[in-house]
Amino acid sequence: MKLRRVVVTGLGALTPLGNTVPDTWNGLVNGVSGAGPITHFDPAKFKTRFACELKGFDPSNLFDRKEVRKFDPFTLYGMVSADEAVKDSGLDLEKVDVDRIGVIWASGIGGMNTIFDELTAFATGDGTPRFGPLMIPKMIADIAAGQISIRFGFRGPNFATLSACASSANALIDSFNYIRLGMADAFVTGGSEATISIAGIGGFNAMHALSTRNDDPSTASRPFDKDRDGFVVGEGGVALIFEELGHALARGAKIYAEVAGAGMSADAHHITAPHPEGLGALNAMRSALRDANLTIADIDHVNTHGTSTPLGDIAETKALAKLFGEYSSKVAVNSTKSMTGHLLGAAGAMEAMASILAVRNDIIPPTINHFTDDPEIDETLNYVFNKALPKTVNTALSNTFGFGGHNATLIFKKYSD
Repeated sequence: MKLRRVVVTGLGALTPLGNTVPDTWNGLVNGVSGAGPITHFDPAKFKTRFACELKGFDPSNLFDRKEVRKFDPFTLYGMVSADEAVKDSGLDLEKVDVDRIGVIWASGIGGMNTIFDELTAFATGDGTPRFGPLMIPKMIADIAAGQISIRFGFRGPNFATLSACASSANALIDSFNYIRLGMADAFVTGGSEATISIAGIGGFNAMHALSTRNDDPSTASRPFDKDRDGFVVGEGGVALIFEELGHALARGAKIYAEVAGAGMSADAHHITAPHPEGLGALNAMRSALRDANLTIADIDHVNTHGTSTPLGDIAETKALAKLFGEYSSKVAVNSTKSMTGHLLGAAGAMEAMASILAVRNDIIPPTINHFTDDPEIDETLNYVFNKALPKTVNTALSNTFGFGGHNATLIFKKYSD
């Protein structure tokens, strides 16, 4: 069976760096930190009192007030980013076959705000179960996928993927596979997350997963730096339009990049810690290269998972060094989480978008906040620290890993006939 080719024809973003794709990309290229004091709740008693929040986003400017109350923030973030992506793609809903366009959307946690608010109200009440009639549909992780399909009338395959921080990377991979197998012509795919909340920050603090650099939030996310002390939570949504090449060409769509291949694996090691030698990450990257029919010499850039955690950064760089070997110094490596923070279930989509734009624009955003080399971080790799790197990027690899040992890798390349 000959597999169909898949291209990216639309992008949408609502992130800590900007409420559109151009604003987000501008922040990435210019090394802007999205971190700042938490405003969603009073964090005075928390170990971590900062995060990468959205800036100037008011859903009531985009949705009817009654509609806003019907959805958890993670669904609203998904709808906003999907709106931008569909508009950017130029899909004419009157001309396309909506039965052949689907939605595969991800969230690592779903409606955490909704369930927390409902249970808090119950716990502080008189014991009468006065739960909201929309509690269940607001909290379930698949509701964003369903709502996006309802919004546009897309009746193709529709579901959610959930693999912790790898969730949206898995959504992209499933979309890629469904299209190339001929089961759909296009997908709205990506992810959204809204966990900058009492439960979200409190839970990650209890795990000792977050940076506690409260005196200087803008430098707290520092992947690969010796003094990194945990990740910074981010929020938002990122949407991509994946489309079969012939379908895109027939309607004269612009093409950002081609989806070259994908790989997945499991660490089978620990519920939160990565395999210390990066074995699962290495297997996912090797699988993606095989799937794309590429070699290590074809990869110009790697957007790492790079969370700024003590163990994770070491494991990933070990895997990269093993994969690229003598070629390590030629591949430009970065972590855009240094600027956006960790969007959790939306991270894979966020970093796929950054990789695609690096391919399209031939510039690699920096890993900001690098101050001190870590002797445990493999030094043979070509890290892009503190300043963007203009470089011809024909092919980019994007890594995303999740609690539970889930690993997902996507490869994007310049489109050519």
